[in-house]
Amino acid sequence: MAMAKGQLFLILISFSSLVYPSQSRLSYNYYSKSCPSFDKIIQETVTNKQITSPSTAAGTVRLFFHDCLVNGCDASILVSSTPFNSAERDADINLSLPGDAFDLVTRAKTALELSCPNTVSCADILAAATRDLVTMVGGPYYNVLLGRKDYRISKSSYVEGNLPRPTMPMSKIISMFAAKGFSVQEMVALSGAHTIGFSHCKEFKSNLYNDTHYNQRFAKALQNACADYPKNPTLSVFNDIMTPNKFDNVYFDNLGKGLGLLESDHGLYNDPMTNPFVKIYAKDENRFFKDFARAMEKLSVYGIKTGRRGEIRHRCDAIN
Repeated sequence: MAMAKGQLFLILISFSSLVYPSQSRLSYNYYSKSCPSFDKIIQETVTNKQITSPSTAAGTVRLFFHDCLVNGCDASILVSSTPFNSAERDADINLSLPGDAFDLVTRAKTALELSCPNTVSCADILAAATRDLVTMVGGPYYNVLLGRKDYRISKSSYVEGNLPRPTMPMSKIISMFAAKGFSVQEMVALSGAHTIGFSHCKEFKSNLYNDTHYNQRFAKALQNACADYPKNPTLSVFNDIMTPNKFDNVYFDNLGKGLGLLESDHGLYNDPMTNPFVKIYAKDENRFFKDFARAMEKLSVYGIKTGRRGEIRHRCDAIN
């Protein structure tokens, strides 16, 4: 009988390694011996960048999402295109990703290469920096497993169909996240990242005159704010007009008042599958923070590469 138990134990261990192969080499203290200055360097880089460029937090969260949702959190979004390859960052939906977020990763990588050469992956830098920035602007702290490798492939053709667009029906966005293993509640919680940052007028301008879900005064104000958009395509508006620089639950409260900016924001409130969670988060910030933190922990290990499936890039914008 003891032998049967031992065999069963081995079978269970083997099965668990098949189910979670990518997480088997991760740990919270992955760099404690190989790069003991990792946390300090990330925190200092994040703090300095956010103080000088307050939009860095929102931009980095967005960069992290756009990396993870396309083939996993593997820093493939950071790779620049070459004459022989169009990389992810040059897909049309990624062209508006902010330069401050890329610059933050570059600064952290440079400092870490000086302190611990060829040790820290760009994927780990982005994951840890995102968490520290969320916390810095008032959001919840959550644990980040480390030990990701950087992927050797980045193709713009992989992007379409993996990232939600503001004009997508909520049912399609729900299906997109479900295909990656995320529940409706997790998707709504992650959408709460819109509590910081801004969107360009081009992403919602066409809705202002025919979408009845907008608060009328808000719609009029947005029309005025975006009036010069054809001449100045960089015009943008805060996603959360009440507390735009603070990570809180006001974004969800805004949705019930017709103060959502994007079509997908209105969709969260109006779809019967997502509305209950919007209302819960609007009333209970602690619940939102708890669910957001849990969803971010889950997202941060989605599709990651370990071992020989990836590499430690010398530069984050180029495959070795």
